[in-house]
Amino acid sequence: MDKKRVIFICIHNSARSQMGEAFLRAWGGDRFEVHSAGIEQGKLNPLVVKAMEEIGISMEGHFAKKAQDYVDRGEKFDYVITVCDESNAERCPMFPGKAERLHWGFPDPSALTGTDGEKLAGIRPIRDEIGAKVKSWIASL
Repeated sequence: MDKKRVIFICIHNSARSQMGEAFLRAWGGDRFEVHSAGIEQGKLNPLVVKAMEEIGISMEGHFAKKAQDYVDRGEKFDYVITVCDESNAERCPMFPGKAERLHWGFPDPSALTGTDGEKLAGIRPIRDEIGAKVKSWIASL
């Protein structure tokens, strides 16, 4: 069975798209080849890495990537999943090709303010929402 190619896209590839990639890789890696990228290359949010480690999912080897690099290489995907929040939906990139496009809007962890502990507390429900959506999507296929 050929693995379906999936890419999660967001603004900076620092949090939401990275979590989507990590969840799908952990729970469906036998069925999917998973990537993530951003319209702009950012930097992986270390608090997101910590939040994922709390639930036993490693993000070792993850780093921020630009969607344009995938476009320039002519890479094709079966599914392109955008995970930008509604306030940034107009900035969320559309990936070219004949892929099935899905939009799952989630709040932006980079917009959280406060101490690292407060930010981490704000990331957890976003992480859990993304995880639930990925789990539900896998089950629906």
